[in-house]
Amino acid sequence: MTTDLHTDSAAASSSSSAPSRPLALTLGDALGIGPEIIVRAWREARIGPGVVVIGEPAVLRRAARALRRLHDVPEVPIAVIDAVADLAEVPPGALPVLLPGHREPALAEAPWGTVDARAGRLAAACIRDAVALAMRGEIAGLVTAPIHKEALAAAGEPFPGHTELLADESARHGRPADVRMMLANEELRTVLVTIHCALREAIDRVTFDAVLSTLRISHASAALWGQPRPRIAVAGLNPHAGEGGLFGREEIEIIAPAIAAARAEGIDAQGPFPPDTIFMRARRGEFDLVLAMYHDQGLIPVKYLGVEQGVNVTLGLPFVRTSPDHGTAFDIAGQGRAEADSLAAALAMARRLAAGAAG
Repeated sequence: MTTDLHTDSAAASSSSSAPSRPLALTLGDALGIGPEIIVRAWREARIGPGVVVIGEPAVLRRAARALRRLHDVPEVPIAVIDAVADLAEVPPGALPVLLPGHREPALAEAPWGTVDARAGRLAAACIRDAVALAMRGEIAGLVTAPIHKEALAAAGEPFPGHTELLADESARHGRPADVRMMLANEELRTVLVTIHCALREAIDRVTFDAVLSTLRISHASAALWGQPRPRIAVAGLNPHAGEGGLFGREEIEIIAPAIAAARAEGIDAQGPFPPDTIFMRARRGEFDLVLAMYHDQGLIPVKYLGVEQGVNVTLGLPFVRTSPDHGTAFDIAGQGRAEADSLAAALAMARRLAAGAAG
């Protein structure tokens, strides 16, 4: 283990004692705000004990220097460890960092806020290492800092986002997973039937099997956050939920039959409801979560309430995974302006879900 020599009394409030199964926090895109919010959250004692960062130390040190320069705060020391088991040996106040299998130290000299294939390769490597740790049972779950889809593509990765990459890695480790994306805050939870694809393609992907599978995954996953029988509202695909077939027949021929099948299995699903009002009803407490048919239909309502507390959760994986509800924010990367609120919320959610899975 190597540790930066200086210490930091403020960061020392984060105890180095780690639980037997910590969380892993992946770096995200090295040229976005991921490294910055990780360091900032640690500096503000919002990461807490029992977390190991998987990432490039040089990149995190640059982020620490940037925050120190811009905000006149002491720099966060970095402790490089060789294995999760070394976490208990990390000195108080030092941010524990596990080296990824693929290294890109030169990224510490690359311009902030740029698309770089090296950053895509590093981000993917950190994610794969975290999944391997989860599948071996060395960590309780993982929290992922934002990645940039163009950088991922430039690196030759065929995945449009975290969700698809995580599902592929789970299958590679012998655990195929039918996964869904949930975005949640204290007021609203939404689960998506379709995720990262063009809107025209999303419509074709709204099938009976896709809706029913999403209802099953949502119902089963809700027990992890303390709702063994969640009240699920299903949004329609079309305006006014099709208006009895006037604006489309997907509600009649696909969505309603899937809801009926789910109810026959004991799932408390209702709908389909007009998309323009169902999120408001759920926010007021009528339902525990909303099933949305496509990406923006479900994410806009949650993000409108504020990305500060929003958390992205991947449902259906054999391990816990959460992430902040924002992207890489290339426009402000390296400026010390990025807030760590959503990352802190993602860590808190991961701990809650991991506790539910252990119980």
